[in-house]
Amino acid sequence: MKKQYLRFKLKVFRQATYPKISIKEHSLWFWASLGVMTALIPLGWQAIAQAQTPNGLSSDIPDQMQIILNTLWVIFAGVLVFFMNAGFAMLETGFCRHKSAVNILAKNLIVFALSSLAFWATGFALMFGDGNPFIGLQGFFLSGPDNSPAVGEAYEGIYRSLDWAAIPLKAKFFFQLAFAGTAATIVSGAVAERIKFAAFILFSVGLVGLAYSIIGHWIWGDGWLSQLGFWDFAGSTVVHSVGGWGAFMGAVLLGPRMDKYPDGQIAAIPGHNLAISTLGCLILWLGWFGFNPGSTLTADPEAITHIILTTNMSAAASGVTATVVSWFYFGKPDLTMIINGILAGLVAVTASCAYVNMGSAIAIGIISGIIVVFSVVYLEQWRIDDPVGAISVHLVCGIWGTLALGLFSVGPDIYPWYGETAGPLAGLLLGGGYSQLLNQLLGVLAVGFAMIAFSLLLWLSLSFTVGIRVSPMEEQEGLDLSEHSMEAYSGFVKEQE
Repeated sequence: MKKQYLRFKLKVFRQATYPKISIKEHSLWFWASLGVMTALIPLGWQAIAQAQTPNGLSSDIPDQMQIILNTLWVIFAGVLVFFMNAGFAMLETGFCRHKSAVNILAKNLIVFALSSLAFWATGFALMFGDGNPFIGLQGFFLSGPDNSPAVGEAYEGIYRSLDWAAIPLKAKFFFQLAFAGTAATIVSGAVAERIKFAAFILFSVGLVGLAYSIIGHWIWGDGWLSQLGFWDFAGSTVVHSVGGWGAFMGAVLLGPRMDKYPDGQIAAIPGHNLAISTLGCLILWLGWFGFNPGSTLTADPEAITHIILTTNMSAAASGVTATVVSWFYFGKPDLTMIINGILAGLVAVTASCAYVNMGSAIAIGIISGIIVVFSVVYLEQWRIDDPVGAISVHLVCGIWGTLALGLFSVGPDIYPWYGETAGPLAGLLLGGGYSQLLNQLLGVLAVGFAMIAFSLLLWLSLSFTVGIRVSPMEEQEGLDLSEHSMEAYSGFVKEQE
């Protein structure tokens, strides 16, 4: 009876409030309302932008509304970062041969599922839980006291390294989880077409559950590197260099693909579908608009829009530069170099996107576009087989981007979100001296040594247990059939290998 009464009251209310109008009039009202709402959005953002306080809450709007806006922004950014998994899957699959397409797609799917479980069980606690300067010791399985979204002195919990973010704990976890999955995915492309599926799974669990999280604690968990003055806003080192070092050691220990160096000469092994690789690049470019500005963890319009533009300009400059360099070096503009040039600029600016001006972001991108082309060439000459260029993009340009912060950061009290204690010192090229550059170099060396040691230990352990490389016959047949007993293009006419 209560439900029937409520339906009757709702019907009467609608009849009294909304007179019958035509479909055309409905459309006019809809578009008019949409226009008014669109016009009001900038006013709402302007209100948020005014008087941002260091703890992420605005003094001009209710705290609860600010928390809602912060949370919606972080979830939206996290979803964009999650969608980058599709970009990596498309990029890597297209760059490799059709006979290993299923294997690469399967790795890119399973890696985020594995990362989710590993980061929930151990990773988030090791990275952000209270502990000591080297490791987090509390918060395993996302447990323990926490009163987020309280911030600053009002916060009571075991994740004090994130007590500045006025969002719920689960929102913090989801956004950081998306980053953890990205670090593991980087390894997939560099070891493609010859690694055992089981070995990749086990390495990914170890990377996310242990190495990535412990190193992340050093930098983002208020650990010893951050206390020494090392800065990495969105992960040129924490995400990209960590994943890149794991990829580098895996590629070295696996050795090159069978057909890569016949008779000691470098043989080109073209990808089978550069159309989907190009789509993957565009998806990753889009995802970076969540990756970098989402790291604010706060709906701060000025910071977000600045970071989006520095991110985009670096990618654009790097893509154009890689096009020109490859054109002169190879005689023709190389699409794979254009793709990796764009990604190189995105990786490089990730560390400094909140701390540099537009001109510096473009300079970082230009240098990235040069570095990535010659890095790909030299790695091939050194017989390090990386089918997709992941080492050059993520490791080499991740290191460059980390050091670039020490050259180009504008210094405190220039941008409203970049106060005296909210970012790095001024860079060497902006009159700040060598201090910040030396801090960045220390971080690069520390993370490099740690990841080389961890990756070497884990890859060798897997080599002596489950094995890391498929047999020559399985590699020749293709990992789709040997590892999965299926083909990505069953029924299609394919060129003879």
